[in-house]
Amino acid sequence: QVQLVESGGGLVQAGDSLRLSCAASGRTFSSYAMGWFRQAPGKEREFVAAITWSRGSTYYADSVKGRFTISKDSAKNTVYLQMNSLTPKDTAVYYCAARISYCSAYGCYRSSGYDFWGQGTQVTVSS
Repeated sequence: QVQLVESGGGLVQAGDSLRLSCAASGRTFSSYAMGWFRQAPGKEREFVAAITWSRGSTYYADSVKGRFTISKDSAKNTVYLQMNSLTPKDTAVYYCAARISYCSAYGCYRSSGYDFWGQGTQVTVSS
């Protein structure tokens, strides 16, 4: 089992920045990659970004490329999502997830491939 705890959400204005954190505990050595997903009210959960533990390979949804950066601190078993130039369209509950199996490129985008999920953290961007 891998336990994930997100933090760092909040209410910000358009154009502001936020950094989300996801602390992993438990059998973290079994995890191949970590991902961030988000779900806005009335919408399906969507992929935001992912990073592999070993190589640090990163993947991003087109909607956040150039604005969001995913990073990791392996010593702390923590993954971050730096979000810049936020817009009201970024308003959602953001979830951290861990997957055991290998993925690359678009394979890392599918939420069904992730085995463990955090409880989510709310991000609200006002106009």
